[in-house]
Amino acid sequence: MRTLLRSFVLVALTAAPAFAQDPEVKGLLDPNYGLMAWTLIVFIILFAVLGKLAFPKILAAVEAREKALEDTIQSAKRDREDAARILAEHKAALDASRGEAQQIIVDARAAAERVRSELIEQAHAEQASMLARARQEIENEKTKAIAALRKEAVDLAIAGASKVIEKNLDQQSNRELVEKFLSSVTTAAVTASR
Repeated sequence: MRTLLRSFVLVALTAAPAFAQDPEVKGLLDPNYGLMAWTLIVFIILFAVLGKLAFPKILAAVEAREKALEDTIQSAKRDREDAARILAEHKAALDASRGEAQQIIVDARAAAERVRSELIEQAHAEQASMLARARQEIENEKTKAIAALRKEAVDLAIAGASKVIEKNLDQQSNRELVEKFLSSVTTAAVTASR
């Protein structure tokens, strides 16, 4: 209701100079001092009314808009700083992850080299063990072969001697006699060859 009344007063004040014109018709460019006075009075009243009623609201709206813009700019600056900080943190974390990955690779290579060395040492140890067993088996087989050859030689010597003597001696006593002889000959021959 109040706004309607104000609007009516303003329309009346702006229309008042039109009613105050002189009845004489003048040229378009001729000065009309009465019209000028009323226009100036209406302008001053309108300016005073707008200064009291509209300008404070307009000024408050402009100031609120300015404050909102400043707040938005400050918020954007904070967001930019936060984004830069977070980016730096992510870069640092990424660099740390890369460093950890490189360290893991180095550790894995070292572990693989250790395992490789242990496997090689184990293979060498197994090879040496197998070689020692093979030498022992060869020595055992050699000893068995020499014993078998001695036995064969004793049997052949006994058979030959019995043919020569034409006398059949006791098989067991003949064997002992020849083995004694061969062991004394073998020991003497071995010491003489050294």
